[in-house]
Amino acid sequence: MRRALAVAVAASVLLAAGVYARANGLEQERASAVAELRALTDQYHDAGQRTDYLDGAVARAERDTADRASVLAVRPAFLTEIAALGTALERAKGMVDTSAHLASALSAQQTVLAEKVNPDTVTAATATVHALVDKVGTEVASWQAAQSSGPGGPAWSTSGPDGYARVRAALDLVGGGGVGLYESSSCAGGNAPACANSNGYIKYRADIVNWSSGRLNWAMAHELAHIYQFRVWGALTSSGAYGALFGNDPEFLANCMAVVRGYPGSVGCNGEQQAWASGIWVGAVR
Repeated sequence: MRRALAVAVAASVLLAAGVYARANGLEQERASAVAELRALTDQYHDAGQRTDYLDGAVARAERDTADRASVLAVRPAFLTEIAALGTALERAKGMVDTSAHLASALSAQQTVLAEKVNPDTVTAATATVHALVDKVGTEVASWQAAQSSGPGGPAWSTSGPDGYARVRAALDLVGGGGVGLYESSSCAGGNAPACANSNGYIKYRADIVNWSSGRLNWAMAHELAHIYQFRVWGALTSSGAYGALFGNDPEFLANCMAVVRGYPGSVGCNGEQQAWASGIWVGAVR
């Protein structure tokens, strides 16, 4: 009897141990399963975040590509206007001061080069350059019209046709062919023998037809210099070098410009002044 009880107790202990071992094994399996589930959940979460990031990156890239394409689509029109302005500026050389127009065009060009997103910015810059083309064309046309205009009346009166022809020949000789020339006693109220008008023509007093060739040539070179000054007047009067070298005196500058052309007057100028003055003859204000 005792033996049977002992066997039963031993079997019970073994069964309990087996149950415990099984339970412990199941717990370990559960823990492993939970850990694996967590790992899978983390991986899924990471994958979802990567997917969201990639989706966002793709969307941003698509928007950026579309923006750049829209900007590139309107750039050819800008380049066309820039080319037209280049032609207009070249044509205007020696006629009108285009330094401010060129600065505006360069500013518009920098704006277009920097723009990557908004096509309206490029379109606005294109309109600006187109307006500059029109403005330069208008100014050139005005200058050309002024060459054939004068104070009214005949080109000469008391100086006679021969006297006029002599002054005309002097003006042509110093480079003023095509510049309007008219006899008038109105220069500085009659006190000046000749003067240049900002509209592009020169007036002379009748008595200068009797001047020596050297003096007459110098006078015409001097007045022609003023015509060229008028063409760059804005840039000239704002130039620090003009003030430093010539004291902002257009008469002194005109004398020096005449020297450069080979027609010295009674007032000389040094090499630095001559070098600077030579630029005005070609429309350059240094």
